[in-house]
Amino acid sequence: MPTPLWITATPPAPHGELHIGHLAGPYVAADVLARFLRADGRPVLFTTGTADHAVSVQERALRTGRKPAEVAEGYHAAITADWRRSGITFDRIVQPRQDSGYTRWVQDLFVRLHAEGVIAPRARLLPYCEPCDRWLYGARVTGGCPHCGVTGAGGVCRTCAWPNDCGDLLEPSCDRCGTAARLRRCRRLYLPLEPFRETLADYWNTLDLPPRLAALCESLIEDGLPDVAVGYPGDWGIAVPVDDFADHRIDACFESAAMQLFGHASRDEPWPERTVHFCGFGHAFCHAVLLPALLLAQGVKLPQDFHVNEGFRIQAGADEVWALDLLTEFGSDTLRRHVLAARPVGRDTTFDRDHLARARQVLDGTWNGWLSRLFAAVREESSGLVPQVLPGGAGWDVHLRRMNRGVAELREAYSLDSFDPRRAVAMLDEIVRSTDDFGHVNAHERRRPHRDGRHLAPLVAELSVAAALTAWARPVMPEGADRLAAALRIAPGGPVDEDALAAPAAGTRLDPPSGPVFGF
Repeated sequence: MPTPLWITATPPAPHGELHIGHLAGPYVAADVLARFLRADGRPVLFTTGTADHAVSVQERALRTGRKPAEVAEGYHAAITADWRRSGITFDRIVQPRQDSGYTRWVQDLFVRLHAEGVIAPRARLLPYCEPCDRWLYGARVTGGCPHCGVTGAGGVCRTCAWPNDCGDLLEPSCDRCGTAARLRRCRRLYLPLEPFRETLADYWNTLDLPPRLAALCESLIEDGLPDVAVGYPGDWGIAVPVDDFADHRIDACFESAAMQLFGHASRDEPWPERTVHFCGFGHAFCHAVLLPALLLAQGVKLPQDFHVNEGFRIQAGADEVWALDLLTEFGSDTLRRHVLAARPVGRDTTFDRDHLARARQVLDGTWNGWLSRLFAAVREESSGLVPQVLPGGAGWDVHLRRMNRGVAELREAYSLDSFDPRRAVAMLDEIVRSTDDFGHVNAHERRRPHRDGRHLAPLVAELSVAAALTAWARPVMPEGADRLAAALRIAPGGPVDEDALAAPAAGTRLDPPSGPVFGF
């Protein structure tokens, strides 16, 4: 049996709930690919986690008067609940503070890399806030990125994805009190990437990187790979297991990369032949640079694919748009369909509530409208039973050829090497619209003065398309697809192929839901 394809999605920091940008970024898209491959019979391991030890978690705790562990555990529960409501089905979600053996595994990796000289001490400048009497790093510090100039936090710039050493920030200040920081020398542990120059360059050359990510990697090679800080003085997170650094904690970016490895390696299975990473561009450094470096340091050269999304922005002046609120109002089908159709590929996308409302209108007016008319026609013309005739009707041969071409394009949009969920949504809409047109044209058969049963064949033809959608649409809208399968009394979740285009067995009594099939 082949080793499972390993799909990862960026572990979010549990300092708040999921917002619309998270769903539009890695999570729904990765779930679409995982669902398609599973239905196709390919073994898949789909993993993520929550970055419980991110500095932002501790900062949220300080602002709200809570303990960091309470913040991490509370928002972990909220985030995983939102994933479930969104229909996102991970095989494993790493929870650092709960998973047995996690801390020891990360520390053992750290010790091993330190013993091999991959991790080494350096004395560098680090911002310090005198009024707060604390070192500033990660979410504790705000300043201009030394590479792109955009204001952000320390560590990795979420705009250009270049790492900074915090002391390199332009005009750094304390995020808590706003005081301008002083730069002090601080001895920390680093992972110098320059020794990996040749192996990383060769490795990246073997991958089909997205152009913006390729430009980042080539620029890093051109300008000189940085030394990446992997520990900071602090009291939140996993303790650095190296003498003289007992009061330091492992950096969140290093831990995020290690967490991805733990999600697979802790299963004690062979490394997969291929892995696919889904992440926002602002997290690309951890996935495309640091994670491969950790693997290469252990002698593992793992073919990797990257699906990198840009930002899904909120309109200026608008409040944050939380996933839970939208799921409650629109449901998972509508929200998944919308974030896939509006997926920020190659450029930032701005969330527009009107566009989300129009997505619901398409499902209500086109998808559910067609299915309601189809179920009503079967009830009126065949007592709610699937007619005992072959599919047919005016234009059916042409429509069937279109459906077969359509599913071929749909498979291409779902497939690993040509993954394009925006195209998948467009193809599904076209399939439904053209089938709705086919149904309207053939509805006039019922008006013939002398009925000879020919009006039933188009209904069976439409039912065959409806049955196909229980498989074809399931990666995008699993809730509605399963509801449709129940209405047709067929098993859900089949492969996305031509064989799905088969009506339920003749004589099957349909059981349409009392409400909409897709969305609500």
